Amino acid sequence: MTRLLGIDLGTRRVGLAIAEEGDVRAHPLATIPRRRTAAEDVAALARIAAANGVGELVVGLPLDMSGAEGAMAAEARQWALAVARGTDLPVRLRDERLSSHVAEARVGAAGRGRAGGPPGPTRRAAHRARVDREAAAVILEDELEARRHGGRGELVTAPGPRATTNEEER
Repeated sequence: MTRLLGIDLGTRRVGLAIAEEGDVRAHPLATIPRRRTAAEDVAALARIAAANGVGELVVGLPLDMSGAEGAMAAEARQWALAVARGTDLPVRLRDERLSSHVAEARVGAAGRGRAGGPPGPTRRAAHRARVDREAAAVILEDELEARRHGGRGELVTAPGPRATTNEEER
């Protein structure tokens, strides 16, 4: 059975979650900072994947609510391609619309600060990191659900903005 790593790519942080291919639930794993370059991100992910026995990666694709692909989706595709090339692991893209919203509902509010006021910067950062991990779990759970019904996310294999679709894999 393949171990999967779910990835919620952000501009500042990358949320990670893990699950076995037949699982129903994914487990938040870690939140790592985005590095200066995609190559540095790839090196960090390769280390994490190797340490956890990961055989496949699932990257969230940030589509617009209409389903259209904007600049963020194009960036995520390019980043996923760099990860696929740099790790030699299969990388799939999974629609991540509303994953952060679901994650925030699961995690709850950030809580109050020590004096009862708004949370301070450290508490806010820790809360955002927790939401990022949970968003990665939501993305991975969506992929697991699709697999139970015979589907899979897009496989990233070709250069450029276009990835292989499920029909082309058959």
